[in-house]
Amino acid sequence: MKIKDIDIIFADRFLFVRVHTDTGLTGLGESGAWGHLEASAKAVEKFKRYLLGKDPLRTEHHQQYMYRSSHFRGAAVMGAISAIDLALWDIAGKHFNVPCYQLLGGRVRDWARVYYHVIYNSHDELVEGCRRAKGMGFSAVGHLSPFIPESFDMSHSKMMKDAADRVGEYREAVGDDVDLCIEIHRELHPAQAIVLGNLIEQYRPMFLEDPVPPDNFDAMARVARNIKIPIATGERLLTIQEFEMLLRREAAEYIRPDVCTVGGLTGSKKIAAIAEANYVGVIPHNPLSRVSTAACIQLAACIPNFVIQEYPRYETMPVKDLVRTSIELKDGYLRIPNSPGIGAELNDDALERFPYRPRPPSTLIRRDGSIVDCYIPSSFFNNKKNRDAINHGQ
Repeated sequence: MKIKDIDIIFADRFLFVRVHTDTGLTGLGESGAWGHLEASAKAVEKFKRYLLGKDPLRTEHHQQYMYRSSHFRGAAVMGAISAIDLALWDIAGKHFNVPCYQLLGGRVRDWARVYYHVIYNSHDELVEGCRRAKGMGFSAVGHLSPFIPESFDMSHSKMMKDAADRVGEYREAVGDDVDLCIEIHRELHPAQAIVLGNLIEQYRPMFLEDPVPPDNFDAMARVARNIKIPIATGERLLTIQEFEMLLRREAAEYIRPDVCTVGGLTGSKKIAAIAEANYVGVIPHNPLSRVSTAACIQLAACIPNFVIQEYPRYETMPVKDLVRTSIELKDGYLRIPNSPGIGAELNDDALERFPYRPRPPSTLIRRDGSIVDCYIPSSFFNNKKNRDAINHGQ
């Protein structure tokens, strides 16, 4: 069996890679470099020159070749390698007529617990979204930011008090039967993160995700040492070496590898093993399409230190019809599937129904003109003045 062709497919806000073989088998993967998908596609084009004519079953060899063929890497390149790796694993599973997890040691669980993305246009809708998620059967809710764009022009005292009060409202909305996964989106400095962590400890969050930018592992470790809430981080890390350095500093109790940026299932399995050796749990990052979700479930199936799976809002929106899968959700858990390969395929009308929507560069500008590392809710874009401030740096 040889690799015959590779398709690069843009749809909605996603980049897919489909690998064709001379036996008729195909494999599907996805790049997680969501901010720079165009650059990732160019990297796939470059790797295609190497891959044509090769045996698709040599996944480890091909990843090593692509990764080590140049010391210029980064998210766009790793997203390309990951998409290709997932497609190759998909082919391998179909070739042997087993799910990918069967080739990675076999299933260690039957179901994977998930936490639901609660994202709405206002704080009140966010609180109501938590209640709705509980009513849908989820035992954990996430992507819960305690900050709004206006927070970053407030005094320190009001910014922190309001944020803590919002977390309190999330807890009140769901009671003690639902875990809160608090997402900070890398918005704080260590001193701020420590204050916030101590203020919201009383509400018993399951974890505090990305309280500070991930570039400095020592800064993340400083926060971890000074709060009692477990830190979850890793969605912006790309290699097994980065995760090893993070854990060596005891900077996280949960790591968040993205199967679509850390080298696919090949890289993810190695990272999970490093975490297992340190008694650290794995919560796979998953803000992408159902291809990513299906790949994450393959990982969750075969690692003993899996904790919970991010379940993106796309799973309950029309765009879910872009990809068909055998994923089954029941009472806040996904059933581990038995379908061969990764278990995801693009629907025939995918490109017609979901044309590509590129992501423009965007971030928040403070009143004084400086830049914030900030997640921007969709409601913020509804105001033209806000959009102009983001798009033009005004």
